[in-house]
Amino acid sequence: MSPAYVLKRILLIGYTLLVVSLIVFAITQVLPADAAVMMLGENATPDALAALRAKMGLNDPIWMQYLHWLSGVLRGDLGVSMRTGQPVAPAMLEALGRSLLLALFSITLMLAVAIPLGIVAAVRRGRAADLGVGFLSYVGVSLPEFVTATLIVLVLAEWLQWLPATGYVPLTEDPLRGLKHLVLPVLTVSLILIAHVSRMVRSELVDVLHSDYIRAARLKGLSKRQVLFKHALRNALLPTITIVALDVGYLLGGVIVVEEIFALPGIGRQLIVAIQARDLPSIQAGALIMATTYAIANFLADIAYAWLDRRIQYD
Repeated sequence: MSPAYVLKRILLIGYTLLVVSLIVFAITQVLPADAAVMMLGENATPDALAALRAKMGLNDPIWMQYLHWLSGVLRGDLGVSMRTGQPVAPAMLEALGRSLLLALFSITLMLAVAIPLGIVAAVRRGRAADLGVGFLSYVGVSLPEFVTATLIVLVLAEWLQWLPATGYVPLTEDPLRGLKHLVLPVLTVSLILIAHVSRMVRSELVDVLHSDYIRAARLKGLSKRQVLFKHALRNALLPTITIVALDVGYLLGGVIVVEEIFALPGIGRQLIVAIQARDLPSIQAGALIMATTYAIANFLADIAYAWLDRRIQYD
């Protein structure tokens, strides 16, 4: 991977985030909320509201407000929350860390289970193992998140009482209790991801095993294990990397239901609270942080492509 390509991708990420910032800022401007009223309350006097609007630059043209906000973002200042009166950046980044922790554990568990299941289903195509993996995958895809989460809570928390049903404990305070609180949300998200990825691995591996270069490898006398793991699996995993990169975006913004059920204070839940409270700086910061994380995840996926398949060269 050439330095020119890396620089080009970084510039493209910057351009993408600039467009996202424009869209996010434009959307928050049309929300039915007055920042001055949100901060001072509905009983504030007109003079106090006018003074705060002048201080915050709310009377300036929209383009000037955007440039002022963008300059703050570039300095790392994402504004002050209208709901709490505290800086937005530390709260959102802390919530992002919790969501990334959930994503890391969920993706790790998903890869550890989905890839072997996909391999077994592909190697034993049409047999009982393949049919069993396919059935479980369809069930996992068809069940909504809240149904999967509810079933897991009923079985592991209510009936067996092995794990706490809700709550969050930072791993830095108590690693054992923190891990116990993460098990149920991780299982919920992982089951959903496993259903998607195992089918993807199975489908791609079946196609690769019937390709010409795999037949040539077999004719050379290579063992089944060498053909499968050294040649077929590396190429079959390329589309899986795309799915994993897309799942990062899903895990950051699409597991709000899971975070709500298990009372996990991640960035998705923080964003919902901000929308309900019309907290414009928090909405802007949350959306921009999620877009940045998603863009970086896709960039890392491209790097993983080149690592798995040496034929892929980025110039």
